[in-house]
Amino acid sequence: MIIFDLKCENGHKFDGWFKDREAFAEQKTQKLVACPICNSCGVDIIPSSITIMGKDSRNVGKAEEKEISPEKVLRMLHRYIDKNFEDVGTKFAEVALKIHFGEEEKRNIRGTTTPQEDDNLREEGVQFIKIPVPKMDS
Repeated sequence: MIIFDLKCENGHKFDGWFKDREAFAEQKTQKLVACPICNSCGVDIIPSSITIMGKDSRNVGKAEEKEISPEKVLRMLHRYIDKNFEDVGTKFAEVALKIHFGEEEKRNIRGTTTPQEDDNLREEGVQFIKIPVPKMDS
């Protein structure tokens, strides 16, 4: 999986996870890639400050690539979420619905939900993803 930094035509930046660049291009052509903030399909890859090289990314003549452990990738992901998403705690479902219905400004939020709240959010058409918090020894 490759995480691309994406930007829509309205200037919103977000991440997208794809098998490879070709998968992104194919999904973009089919209008399957949309901004989570404004739903625009005018999305492009922007330069990323972090690049994770896979086994098929061998470049002859380049400096030796550093391998990044899955644990480090998870830590980086959680740091990004902590830095760029407002923690609304157990009120995630309530705030997500208010944002969805335009009662609050659109923004990145994070928090927790119950299985029943998950079902309610899906029924209302609210897009969200659940990212498990793994136990990591310090």
